[in-house]
Amino acid sequence: MEQLARTAGFLSLRDEIISLARLQPDDRALDLGAGTGLLTLAAAPQVSHVTALDSSFAMCAHLQAKLVFLRHSNVDVVVAGAIKLPLADESVDVVLSNYCLHHLNDADKRQALREIWRVLRPCGQVVIGDMMFQLSLGDARDRALIARFAKKMLRTGPAGLLRLLKNALRLITGRAEHPANVGWWHQALKDTGFTEVTVRALDHEGGIALARRG
Repeated sequence: MEQLARTAGFLSLRDEIISLARLQPDDRALDLGAGTGLLTLAAAPQVSHVTALDSSFAMCAHLQAKLVFLRHSNVDVVVAGAIKLPLADESVDVVLSNYCLHHLNDADKRQALREIWRVLRPCGQVVIGDMMFQLSLGDARDRALIARFAKKMLRTGPAGLLRLLKNALRLITGRAEHPANVGWWHQALKDTGFTEVTVRALDHEGGIALARRG
């Protein structure tokens, strides 16, 4: 996970999320699905406080150790899930998230959005970077991404074929990830009550959603 977070793609996505958030010195931020701290460590020097939340105790312990080493004193690390945030209503100015919510099914993603809306202060902003495609053949971009992934795996030989078969089995048994496409995210944010909604596909499987609590 730490190695993945240091790849050029993830660092570029981090920088774009942080830029879009337009963090202010007196902001209180929530990093939803903080993982190894990719967003938390970038945001902490720019805001008054960060709550770094992740459902994995091991990830939180790892991040806490990094924070101690780096002497960041304005970050609280919290073990919790995205569908029931242990934060008060209207208690944060900005919510950041990177490659977290695709682990949730669509109903839980909508519940997570309701929780984000609840904890944001009026005019507060959410910036979400995530997988934004669907495992279907109904959309041209979705088809292209699936085909690109399959070709990449098959080029690696038997190991790639085995990975494809494992992913297919996970999908059939309901244990796969649950990414949603750009259209889904736009509608879900609007349905939750967010305004100024912008959702943009990137040149890979990811996308960025930006919205504000009215």
